[in-house]
Amino acid sequence: MAENTLALADFAARVGTVVGVSPWLLIDQTMIDRFADVTRDHQYIHIDPIRAAATELGGTIAHGYLTLALSAHLAEQALPALAGAQMTINYGFERLRFLHPVPSGARIRAHFGLVELDQGHPGQVRFHWDLRIEIEGVDKPALIARWITLAVIAQASV
Repeated sequence: MAENTLALADFAARVGTVVGVSPWLLIDQTMIDRFADVTRDHQYIHIDPIRAAATELGGTIAHGYLTLALSAHLAEQALPALAGAQMTINYGFERLRFLHPVPSGARIRAHFGLVELDQGHPGQVRFHWDLRIEIEGVDKPALIARWITLAVIAQASV
């Protein structure tokens, strides 16, 4: 088993705990601008530092969806893989809340608390995570959500 891989029983033993915390990730204006281009969301609070500076935000901020979209990358940095899984995919979010804007130039990281494992279908495991993305130096998190991921387990060939 690879160093950053856990058996299903080991994940089950970690239900109720924080399984991983990602490294810090810089959210710079270039990243925000590129996200704006891809999503075609060019609201000035994201891409116009001069206009955004004149608001109560004090400068440009990341799109909430950019912060959310980075959860997959942050999970890859923080969480062990499930032994025997062919792939893990996004199954959805529940109770998603954007609580604090992420200013351009800030660093974020994610905390992943394992709430539940669900083996409803053979060869599949759903992981229910309490996701909290924090902003360095800010007490309130950028976002919180219940994130569900689905691992597809490789079946032995007969």
